[in-house]
Amino acid sequence: MSIAFLLTTLVVVATPGTGVIYTLAAGLSHGRRAGVVAAFGCTLGIVPHMLATITGIAAVLHTSAVAFQTLKYLGVLYLVYMAWATLRDKDALVVEDERAPRSAARTIVSGVLINILNPKLTMFFFAFLPQFVDAGEPGSVASMLELSGVFMLLTFVVFAAYGVLAASVRSHVTSRPRVLTWMRRIFAGSFVSLGAKLAFASR
Repeated sequence: MSIAFLLTTLVVVATPGTGVIYTLAAGLSHGRRAGVVAAFGCTLGIVPHMLATITGIAAVLHTSAVAFQTLKYLGVLYLVYMAWATLRDKDALVVEDERAPRSAARTIVSGVLINILNPKLTMFFFAFLPQFVDAGEPGSVASMLELSGVFMLLTFVVFAAYGVLAASVRSHVTSRPRVLTWMRRIFAGSFVSLGAKLAFASR
């Protein structure tokens, strides 16, 4: 495993995107545990893309415009839904009673869907992983699995850090109604912006 792979991976996972926005929102809305759970959900959402790359399914998305566009617009619709849900839920950013935390399953499912419905992630794996694996070696598949595992581990650690950081300031943010309103708008706007970016993305 090279330093170049680790550095590139850190830059990729730390760059704000749909997963980071979702994790920050979860941490601010429901606390540290929800932020970490959201990070776990987003990390699980990487698995299908990883498997698609290793088994060659990514090549189908790469060559089939219909398959790519279908998955892309499903992702756009889900991001628009997330924006609408964020604006609609007036209680989305409140300090909740710790005895009644948000369902972990619901948080994980949302995180998984956010990443599954992002064909650019499959394209990234398709273009990124082979650069660090010698296709001619007998253990190339094992090497790709190892690198994918490291990518997922770093994703979870970085996203969890975002979630915990957001949770650490939630009491200062959620006690101010005006700030809450703007936070909802910012998160909703971020989801719409990311959805628009995905909508105009090409393979």
